[in-house]
Parts: sequence; structure tokens; C-alpha cells
Amino acid sequence: MTGTLPALEAHRLECLRGDIPLFSGLSFGVAPGQIMQVEGANGSGKTSLLRILAGLSPPHEGEVRWRGTRIAHRRAAFLAEIGYLGHHLGLKAELSVGENLRFAFALNGLDLDPQKLEQALDQVGLLDRMDLPVRALSAGQRQRVALARLVSSPAALWILDEPFTALDVGGIALVQRLLEHHAARGGLAVLTSHQAVELRGGLVKLTLA
Repeated sequence: MTGTLPALEAHRLECLRGDIPLFSGLSFGVAPGQIMQVEGANGSGKTSLLRILAGLSPPHEGEVRWRGTRIAHRRAAFLAEIGYLGHHLGLKAELSVGENLRFAFALNGLDLDPQKLEQALDQVGLLDRMDLPVRALSAGQRQRVALARLVSSPAALWILDEPFTALDVGGIALVQRLLEHHAARGGLAVLTSHQAVELRGGLVKLTLA
């Protein structure tokens, strides 16, 4: 989608760890249909940047804008359009796979259509695990549950911190297909990964020094 204006914009972001700057003066934009991969050495601030972009942590300086407006000024509307996948998956071990997805939607005041639930679980290869408690799943299967929650949501912006964690070769290919499909529908994403990412249409890369 060349020529499309950015929907997500970072303006002169600065992030500190204690008194030490992880990055400063950081500006960029991500347009609909684009996938950005944030690269950098351990400790360079990749996770911190994703948390700032998701509105979970404030920057020391600078601002993040969504559709032209500072996210701090339209927080509820912004959160309704974002899907965040971090190191903590936010799953409830005692609930079933299906119950976890329905619970996530209920927290946002939404109902999850049964057909959409089944479609999402089928996409990630867990349809036959829908009634199993999450505690009975492997780490890779739990990651797939979190991915199903993401693809079943209406989120236009995906922010993914190491989405390939605990996944096998098939799971890695699955994430790449989901990203391609999301971009093809006009969605956008920012992700970190130690795994090589290969997408049809390519990636925009941002390197933190």
C-alpha cells in the first residue's frame, strides 16, 4: 500500500532505564498494510518500545499517535483497535481454550460469535482442543491460543513481542501466514523476533542501536 499515510506514528520518543537512555529522538510511521520488525541487541529497548506503542508504558519524552491523534487523548478508542501479544499471554489456566477467548472478548464488552470462535481455533490448529483446559496444553499450544484470540478480534493494529516463542516449524509458518493475511486486509503490525521473519510483500525494519 505504497503512498498510504501512516496510521501509527512515533514522534521523537525517548525511553530511559533508570537514568540511562535506551533510545531517544526515535520517529517513524507504520501505514495500513505494513508489518514492521524491530531489531536490536538484548537490552536495546525493543520490548520497552512495544509497550510504549501499545499505550502500556509512557515514554520519557515524545508521543505516539494513532490515526493522527495522540493515544493519550483517545485511549479507549485506541485500545479497541489494538491487539497486544507480550511475554505474558494473559491466559487463565483453569478455563478451557474456548472460555479463554470468550472471556477476553467479555472484558472488552464484546460477544464472540461461536462461528468466529471456531474459525479462529481452526486457523491456529486448535479446534479439537476447544474444550480442554489451558493447563493441559503445551507451551506452543498456549501460544496458539493467544494467536487465536488475536485473529478473532477486530484489532487493526497488532503489537507482538516475540510471537514465535515456543512454536515449532509449523507454528512459525502459521504466524507468518497470519501476518500476511492481516496486512492484505489493511491491518498493520509491529513485532520483535529473534526468529528470521519472511513475508510475502516484505517487512519494514527498524533497528535500535
